[in-house]
Amino acid sequence: MKRMTKLLSVLTAGALFAGVLSGCGGGSGEKKAASGGDTIKIGGLLEMTGGSASFGISSKNGVDLAFKDINAKGGVNGKKLELVVADDKSEASEAANGMQKLISQDKVVAIIGPNQSSAVIASGAIANSAKIAQITPMGTNPDVTVDPSTKKTKEYSFRACFIDPFQGTVMANFAAKDLKVTKAAILIDNSSDYSKGLAAFFKETFVKLNGSIVAEEAFLQKDTDFKSTLTKIKAANPDIIYVPAYYQEVGLIVKQAREIGYEGVMVGGDGWDSSKLPEIAGKEALNKTYFSSPYSPDDISDINKAFVTAYEKDYKSKPDVFAALAYDSALLVAKAIEDAKSTEPAKIAAAMAKISGFKGVSGDVTFNEQHNPIKSAVIIEHVNGAQIFKTKVNP
Repeated sequence: MKRMTKLLSVLTAGALFAGVLSGCGGGSGEKKAASGGDTIKIGGLLEMTGGSASFGISSKNGVDLAFKDINAKGGVNGKKLELVVADDKSEASEAANGMQKLISQDKVVAIIGPNQSSAVIASGAIANSAKIAQITPMGTNPDVTVDPSTKKTKEYSFRACFIDPFQGTVMANFAAKDLKVTKAAILIDNSSDYSKGLAAFFKETFVKLNGSIVAEEAFLQKDTDFKSTLTKIKAANPDIIYVPAYYQEVGLIVKQAREIGYEGVMVGGDGWDSSKLPEIAGKEALNKTYFSSPYSPDDISDINKAFVTAYEKDYKSKPDVFAALAYDSALLVAKAIEDAKSTEPAKIAAAMAKISGFKGVSGDVTFNEQHNPIKSAVIIEHVNGAQIFKTKVNP
């Protein structure tokens, strides 16, 4: 751990992760096919197409940047990292297919992604059966790392983000204490474990804070017409509408809510974080909206400043939360391989579970017994289409 801390300190001096994870010699007994000789193949199971494509594209950018930095300094244990991408098409069923391909055909030794909780859970069953580590940058549902039936931690499942109970609680507290609203409506994506989990924790906390839920409605992913549902919600006269969903539907919901005359506050979770959202909803419609996230590019830490500078240089835009968490996920995988001194998947997973005190652009990571990091949250406000850092909430 001392070595990692020293290496990461170089970042704060302006050389982005200079020397990160360089090392000498792989461990004995490594799988030649999996490591590809002088190359270590890491799977990227990402949403490259479909309704959440911006998540996967940003994530790939983050992983590519991390691997570029690592490989420029000699790689990990003397070997270069290679990203092999499988497109889950923003679908849980496709995520399972992609996971099978990455493991059986591409012979990767660890997997980064997906981001959507339903897709992570579906593909995670295959990863655990194959005994290969999978880390999701943004899968926040508790069931991602813990089997809901046995309550046991899934040995090969990890995440780089906080979990829904914290995120739902953060937004309920922000609504009640900062926005000082008392009546909330909830609009849930019934096809999403992520959405249902966030809604449950928001509701529980908001009611405990003496708020009332005046309406609860649902939709399905890929729906496009929400006006009748929004009309019902508007009739209940809520101060705030909580929409824990992904940006494609959120954009249409916000747009159509304004079109029917709802002028109140609308809030959600990290699934809102996409540069596409203002294009879909309209910049003006997004005023008086907020979402919770594990990351803001406006964080003033030296590590984050260096990351944002490097990202903007390569991609000509600010990184979003998916880029940042995928970047951290890539570095965590690389550290686990270095610590394991092996490309054997089981050894990589065991090393991942022991990571403690890792400093990433999205905050520190020490995995708890459920393979979850304890992290802060930020609240982001939309102002004329731009994301503005509002406040930070510590766990």
